[in-house]
Amino acid sequence: MYELKREIESDWWEVEALYDLCFAPGREALSSYRLRDGVAPVAELTCVARDGGGILAGAIRFWPVRIAQAEALLLGPVAVHPTRQGEGLGGALIRDSLARAQESGWERVMLVGDAPYYAKFGFHRLSGVNMPPPTNPERVLGLALREGAWDDVAGDVTRYA
Repeated sequence: MYELKREIESDWWEVEALYDLCFAPGREALSSYRLRDGVAPVAELTCVARDGGGILAGAIRFWPVRIAQAEALLLGPVAVHPTRQGEGLGGALIRDSLARAQESGWERVMLVGDAPYYAKFGFHRLSGVNMPPPTNPERVLGLALREGAWDDVAGDVTRYA
């Protein structure tokens, strides 16, 4: 059993270590990290999952971004410790945080990821939404938290400033 709770300041470095473990070296060189530079994550949507012993098993963060005049959430990173993968924890983190994002009034979420995995949460390929290079446009996915939220939203994804 896992407890999902909001990430707090004292979790930061432990979560960063989990991301280092789960993602390739140089993860911070990815274009999505340029959108995060100098921007705080959306605190009420960050989440950690801990087991009964208090051991970190997973984490998820969201960052605000802009596409032209529209605001969106950039989901990621989301990670589950390798010894805990396959238990549905990643899905639980995603579903819980998307529900909280919708309750908080956010209208749209995007990410860069594998369409077959994220389709089960309702994400689909975004046409006309351009992440900074060298992002593969086939991996730019979006989810409307309000019907029609992605209608007529197109352009370059930029830092929220």
